[in-house]
Amino acid sequence: MVKYKIEFNKEECIGCGSCVSVCDNWVMDEKEYKAKPKKITLDKIGCNKDAEEACPVGAIKVKEV
Repeated sequence: MVKYKIEFNKEECIGCGSCVSVCDNWVMDEKEYKAKPKKITLDKIGCNKDAEEACPVGAIKVKEV
C-alpha cells in the first residue's frame, strides 16, 4: 500500500492561507500566523497535492514513501 508523507518547511511559510483554502488537512496556527498540517503521514494523498500546488513559496512537498 502506498503511503505519503508531507514535508513542510515552516520557515518558508508566509501564512497566506492558500493551502488552508484548498485542503482540510491544513490549518492556520493562530499564534505564529503560519499554516500547519493536521497529519504528516497519509494513506491517501487527498487534497494535499492541491495544497502543495497552491503554496506560492513552495513550503509544502508531498512525497510517496
